Amino acid sequence: MRILRAFALRATAGEPGSIVGVGTRAIMMWRFQRSGSMISHVRVAVAQINVTVGDLQGNVRKIVDFAGRAANAGADVLVTTELALSGYPPEDLLLRRSFYEACDAALMGLAAELAPFRDLHVLVGHPLAREGQRFNAASLLRQGMVLGTYRKHDLPNYDVFDEQRYFTPDNRPFVFEVCGTRFGVNICEDTWYSYAPECARAAGAQVLLVPNASPFHLGKQATRLQVTRQHVSGHGLALVYANQVGGQDELVFDGASFALDAQGELAALAPQFEEDLLLIDFDQGVPRGPICPERTPIEAQVYAALTLGVRDYVGKNGFPGGIVGLSGGIDSALTLAVACDALGADKVRAVMMPSQFTAEMSWLDARQLAHNLNVAYEELSIQPGFEAVLSALAKPLRGAAWDTTEENIQARIRGLLLMALSNKSGSIVLTTGNKSEMAVGYCTLYGDMAGGFAVIKALLKTLVYSVARYRNTLSPVIPERILTRAPSAELRANQTDQDSLPPYETLDAITDHRDHQAVQAGRGQGGPGRRRRHRPDRHRREGLRAAKGAHRAVSRRRVRGRLPAQDQDRGGCGRFDRGPGHRRDHARRSYRQDRRRQDLRADGRARGADPHRRNGRSGGLATTLTPALSRKRERERLASTRRRRLQ
Repeated sequence: MRILRAFALRATAGEPGSIVGVGTRAIMMWRFQRSGSMISHVRVAVAQINVTVGDLQGNVRKIVDFAGRAANAGADVLVTTELALSGYPPEDLLLRRSFYEACDAALMGLAAELAPFRDLHVLVGHPLAREGQRFNAASLLRQGMVLGTYRKHDLPNYDVFDEQRYFTPDNRPFVFEVCGTRFGVNICEDTWYSYAPECARAAGAQVLLVPNASPFHLGKQATRLQVTRQHVSGHGLALVYANQVGGQDELVFDGASFALDAQGELAALAPQFEEDLLLIDFDQGVPRGPICPERTPIEAQVYAALTLGVRDYVGKNGFPGGIVGLSGGIDSALTLAVACDALGADKVRAVMMPSQFTAEMSWLDARQLAHNLNVAYEELSIQPGFEAVLSALAKPLRGAAWDTTEENIQARIRGLLLMALSNKSGSIVLTTGNKSEMAVGYCTLYGDMAGGFAVIKALLKTLVYSVARYRNTLSPVIPERILTRAPSAELRANQTDQDSLPPYETLDAITDHRDHQAVQAGRGQGGPGRRRRHRPDRHRREGLRAAKGAHRAVSRRRVRGRLPAQDQDRGGCGRFDRGPGHRRDHARRSYRQDRRRQDLRADGRARGADPHRRNGRSGGLATTLTPALSRKRERERLASTRRRRLQ
């Protein structure tokens, strides 16, 4: 009703517009043209922004800022990212009614602030609660009003996603027209399947606008291109993919927003790991824009992701800085380099905590590293604390041989010292464990695992070395000996990691193979990982009904010659078939209905009823059977059917 009222106000103001409803579940199409002129050129801007979960006012300011930049650049449409208003992922904030009320108020405030940009249509992602249901939505704003809303259909529930816990799927496409180009809207996971893009195509869309919050992992951009080409370009739609950038908790979003033409060719690409306003010009529905080269090698992407993740985790959570425990090894060296590049050396504190087993070269390399990075550095020996603990445990452990107990005590004393410094200063401890060690338990609980943020937990040990070497290509801060010496925890004399572990090349190959098998075991049709769709029959049925209605409307326009040639060639939405099971069930129902009509017709003739009358009306079947007699006849018919089957 709000949309219809908004349209009525707009029509009263004298601006051209139209809305098309199909069936009881309306597919809405808005048409906007500047001063009635027929223009085939339209400029779309993508706001690749770094938003913060829960900071509604800060996110509003950022969207308004990018909208002003887009308007100054002559953009007609601005696309923001998924849940840009609230930040992604809001997690259990989505279970609070007050959060939706605050988001609604922020959306109305945003619409008012965008009103001065009269010719700019802004697509904003936000959470929406209506009639007891919660939706992942994107609304179109213009001149202070919400003109329409799309609600996400496919809700991911795998890996880091848990949207089925919070949201309800919806099945209605939303299409609007600007300057002669018809835009449809999908949200993120919708494009990993064909259903939602197909419905948008059926409703008349030529270009699909897709707000996203797609986290980064190695090879993710290639997967995005592959999936969107299959499910969007495969339906003859051009695509504008607006992805979030920045770190949020343990997730890192890499941006890399892009545009594809209807044939799936890359037409525009935004940079990775930084905010950007990507401008894409559509001439006769064909996009073109700047293509920013992807970061190479992969170590460059990894280092940028680590730096961005640390910067946003520390900054968005309000920590004044970070603390890193140095050991003279590769893991702490890379962690310290990332922290300094992310936060600035003035906000990082490096602490070396030697013991009787610390090699001299570890001292020297740690000091050299801190000097190269110009970071505050101090040394706190753990030897007095270690001896005090051994003295306290002398009686209970009398006669016991030296083992991992004494090794873990050393690691826990280091963790104790770092956490004490963190408590006093308010800075967060950045832990230094890597994926290879964590995967096999080569770490100490309450020791080297103690801290607030694990910077390199997703990096295999061999990748740690590769990324450290890449960092030295930017400036040689990590001493060469750290890169070449055998790794060691230095918790006993002459110790190396390979005393307990196979060579890291072997261990990493095993770990990587295991992870690959886990992905393969849960692979869904949409791509890597387990992708489970939440598509109740009711939503699916209503969506098909609406899409078929749209298909009929498109067909009528095609007959009248109102669609472009490429639309006439594709012929609307294609097939919306629910599969052989549906056809089989439909056939069974038809058979039962036909038998029922035959029995009623025969009973009616036997009792003298007019076979051409039904309930006093001509043209139908009438019967004078009572309800009890009807039930009796039905039981007899079913018994006869069972007997025939047994024969």
